[in-house]
Amino acid sequence: MHSPVLLVIAHGSRDPRHAATVHALVRRVRATRPGLRVETGFLDFNVPSVQGVLESLAAEGVRDVVALPLLLTRAFHAKADIPAVLSAAPPRLRIRQAEVLGPSPLLLSALEHRLYEAGSSPADKSSTGVVLASAGSTDPEAIAVIADIAREWWHTGWCAVRPAFASASLPRTEDAVRELRSLGCERVAVAPYVLAPGFLPDRIARGAAGADVLADVLGPAPEVARLLLRRYDEAATKALASTRISASA
Repeated sequence: MHSPVLLVIAHGSRDPRHAATVHALVRRVRATRPGLRVETGFLDFNVPSVQGVLESLAAEGVRDVVALPLLLTRAFHAKADIPAVLSAAPPRLRIRQAEVLGPSPLLLSALEHRLYEAGSSPADKSSTGVVLASAGSTDPEAIAVIADIAREWWHTGWCAVRPAFASASLPRTEDAVRELRSLGCERVAVAPYVLAPGFLPDRIARGAAGADVLADVLGPAPEVARLLLRRYDEAATKALASTRISASA
């Protein structure tokens, strides 16, 4: 029995850095599990489109697909856009939508590694305040998740961790940087909780001008690649269990 194809669904962007980063992450996923077929589709701006990939897979005779949203929170795209696109897929395809990536301890590990790459040190952890800077959302569930992640991360030993948002919600990155200074943190670091470069990550970077350290986006971090495969395995296992139940009914 063939494993389901993994279809990574990215948002897409006019910024060419976005697609390049998505493709770099997918290459790492393929290298991590060489026997797995991994395809990439974009919701907007970039090709191939999700619909185009699904039609191509169906034309090849593929039956089973795990569609994995390249998203860090369950906001509008995961709840509405992606299900709508998948519902229009060729009927011969059996598609299981995987969970979004966050929250996950692997993402916290990736955030810390990015901070250390940018100049933070584990030895400075207790004196460093961190801004967990996300893109932002109008979805209250997504905002609450970011706040929960910030509290969880603070308990690992940082001086303080404050959430910030590049759009839709407050505070902004620069406001969180000032707050951490006022709390007495000796150093302030900004950790972008975003997967790829683009308009909103650039806004986060501008807001980090008063910080001591600005980490890179998560991008093709090895922890992110492992997390994609974990979400794939979870969805594929559920799909296999559902098929067995249907066959025995």
